[in-house]
Amino acid sequence: MLFRLFSFAALAAVASAQNLTAVLTSTPELSKLTSLASQYPDLVKALSSAEDVTILAPNNAAFDKYLTPTILRLIQQYPKIAEAVLTYHVLRATVPASAFVTAPAFIPTLLESPDLTNVTGGQVVEGFAKGKDIEIVSGLRKVSTVVKGDIEFDGGLIHIIDTVLTTPISISETALLAGLTDLAAALVATGLVETVDTTSDLTVFAPDNAAFKKVASQVSKLTTAQLTGILGYHAVKGPIGYSSKLKNGQTLTTTTGEKVTITISGGNIFVNDAKVIVPDVLVANGVVHIIDSVLSPPSGGSNSTGGAGTPTASGSPTGATGTGTSYPPTGSPISYQGAASSMKAGVLGFAVVCAASFWLTV
Repeated sequence: MLFRLFSFAALAAVASAQNLTAVLTSTPELSKLTSLASQYPDLVKALSSAEDVTILAPNNAAFDKYLTPTILRLIQQYPKIAEAVLTYHVLRATVPASAFVTAPAFIPTLLESPDLTNVTGGQVVEGFAKGKDIEIVSGLRKVSTVVKGDIEFDGGLIHIIDTVLTTPISISETALLAGLTDLAAALVATGLVETVDTTSDLTVFAPDNAAFKKVASQVSKLTTAQLTGILGYHAVKGPIGYSSKLKNGQTLTTTTGEKVTITISGGNIFVNDAKVIVPDVLVANGVVHIIDSVLSPPSGGSNSTGGAGTPTASGSPTGATGTGTSYPPTGSPISYQGAASSMKAGVLGFAVVCAASFWLTV
């Protein structure tokens, strides 16, 4: 009897839910999204007939921050790119506010445009609960907060957010915006830029500039082939290793065929003995974790060069103090030492995405 009552209630709720267009037009704080979406009738039609989706809908204030005249011109000039960016705001599941917990979840979106992503199953966003808030983290660790959740429509749910999501860009461009200039220079020197930017489902453990400085004398003596091998030891080809997927004691096979070991200790994540200091930077073809040491392949005679500590028999690195990067990640925008401007200041939502796409097409 209870099951029948529940089923009847569920069916009644679905029957009473409005269609997407009706919900958007009846929600004043979404008028700018409604206006922009109306330029893409095929997309609106597809979403109106979709089932089990969640739309992360930027409110008018979010668009006021990002839809400058320059960005509007880019959208008009490259409508397909802008349409693809809108699909990044649609999750491939009905995700109510109550489903978000403190541990980060990486949720696939409808963004599959090959111009913008090379992630199997669609580019993802990171979502988690932080106190009473729900935070959504997109490319360049740009944080958006849900200001009103669980608005029902007949295809799923809408969560209104306060910031336009940033579509993840390439690894090489991300490195530059994060101030990882030594890594960017090494990729250029070895001719690996195209490889790391186009290989699908890639996890990269990216040493920061301080890490490269610790091994500068050794690096300067390497041949290009040797440096290529070391950089390859920092990359893992699919499945993508988001932080929530990494487990204590797990081993991952790098693109060189050699393995790295994951240790989770004292609230920190270690790769061999290098500490992850900024996790889960979403990129067009996977994820980047910024680490504090350059990893050395086992064939080089050690697990890591200049690492944060040495793995013990128990698997917990010595030197781990429990301070540093928290686990699960906090979701704060990256403000990285050495960057000309922080990621927080450097991200311009549609501007970054559309401009990056423009560079790729000229």
